[in-house]
Amino acid sequence: MRRARKTTLRLSGLAGIAVLGMVLAGCSGGGGSGDPKSQNLDGKGPITYVQGKDNSNVVRPLIAKWNKAHPDEKVTFKEQSDQADQQHDDLVQNFQAKNANYDVVDVDVVWTAEFAAKGWLQPLTGSLKIDTSKLFKPTVATATYNGTLYAAPQTSDGGLLYYRTDLVKTPPTSWDEMMKDCDIAKQAGIGCYAGQFAQYEGLTVNTAEAINTAGGTIVGKDGKSPTVDSADAKKGLQRLVDGFKNGDIPADAITYQEEQGRQAFEAGKLLFLRNWPYVYSLAKTDGSSVVKDKFAVAPLPGNGNGKPGASSLGGHNAAISVYSKHKQTAHDFIEFLQSEQTQKFFMTQGSLAPVLASLYDDSELNSKFGYLSTLKKSIESAVPRPVTPFYPAVTKAIQDNAYAALKGNKSVDTALKDMSDAIKAAGSGS
Repeated sequence: MRRARKTTLRLSGLAGIAVLGMVLAGCSGGGGSGDPKSQNLDGKGPITYVQGKDNSNVVRPLIAKWNKAHPDEKVTFKEQSDQADQQHDDLVQNFQAKNANYDVVDVDVVWTAEFAAKGWLQPLTGSLKIDTSKLFKPTVATATYNGTLYAAPQTSDGGLLYYRTDLVKTPPTSWDEMMKDCDIAKQAGIGCYAGQFAQYEGLTVNTAEAINTAGGTIVGKDGKSPTVDSADAKKGLQRLVDGFKNGDIPADAITYQEEQGRQAFEAGKLLFLRNWPYVYSLAKTDGSSVVKDKFAVAPLPGNGNGKPGASSLGGHNAAISVYSKHKQTAHDFIEFLQSEQTQKFFMTQGSLAPVLASLYDDSELNSKFGYLSTLKKSIESAVPRPVTPFYPAVTKAIQDNAYAALKGNKSVDTALKDMSDAIKAAGSGS
């Protein structure tokens, strides 16, 4: 650009302006279009990676490794808070400001559609295409919106059923089987089953699992048409409501997030617990755990058709901002995050579920993480939470109405109708 500026000093009038315009366009690296999606596709140079708090010290060692191998394309880590809502709002603010310094961003799987619909994520097509053939299909679905891949699956997660092996020899494969086993819990003087039923995102996860396992859905493929007011969806939510009514789900479970459920299970107060894989190592090693050698994990109970229950898919995706100036470097970095070596490090360093299907059959990993083969089944049968550009409004509709039903303040029929109406309103912008 310095040479271009000197040249223009010797030009005058309209001809000089025209030449300057052409030179500036050539220096933009953007392909000459006003659409940011077509700009800077071959840009290389330093980038910033944005992610929530790195509690397990996974990100920093990986970035140090990348920077050593790419001294001219160094990555700077922008660490957000550990609160998902704050992370989401921070990304929204910087996208709205068209901040070019947020090159690669870590997005919760439920944010991908929202950000893609608003035009903030770079489609991973053409020269920025990535290979998804070795990834779990459900993880690819969370990174796809309207048939286009907008992010790279980075880590995954699936729900597991923790159960007491000293009380139950064979884990239940269906919801009805599990409810029958609740007699064992009563005889032992403990609660039968708990999940995450406080009024927060965990309730959306658990409600979606109940509905999807029963054969229902929440929204259509367009991401805005409600499908939740159905007989199958009613069957799923009714199971949870009945569990609270008859005491098979303890009354205090209405206050449980992940940690309260984990603590109750470790204290020996539950026969069954629905939770994430992180609970496994803690229940095995916590000094206060009374179930260290008395539990195992199984897939979530299904609908009685021989298939496991449909876990809600957790995890995060890595996406490139449309405003990044160095999209080729960003592309190479997200491929680095998906490499087998990096995916193994995610698992061993941070207990983060890999997105590469082959790693779930790795003998070394299976010897260290006894739940891995069960987690594979959970992810294979997992269903993403509603893929919609209106996710904040949709999850609020689910939480508000499911919670009212569990508390007995609404019938299941009314809760599902109100849920459907709220989702429809979100999709119509009203």
